[in-house]
Amino acid sequence: MPKVIYVSAAGASTEVDAPVGTTVMAAALKNGVEGILAECGGVCMCSTCHVFVDEKFLGLIPAAQDTEEAVLEIAAIERRPNSRLSCQIKVTEELNGLVVHLPEKQR
Repeated sequence: MPKVIYVSAAGASTEVDAPVGTTVMAAALKNGVEGILAECGGVCMCSTCHVFVDEKFLGLIPAAQDTEEAVLEIAAIERRPNSRLSCQIKVTEELNGLVVHLPEKQR
């Protein structure tokens, strides 16, 4: 099962097993990862699952769609080139070891 590593703004890491096909957001919620609020439940409407994807994994994730791009504009922390909504990243075998950094705040 692929692993996803969540790194808090303070630098603490949490590694979780994430079934293929689940989202990075859902894996965080299931495993009690702090820093992912997911207020809209994963429907790409609130930006409270904003993460910064480690650069080496960006090419393995499909590009953000227009809705995600628009929602990232309202994120609590200014977006970066590697900003994504974790509800829009589906776990694949190729993403084993995916590292996502959590912003200081989500709202």
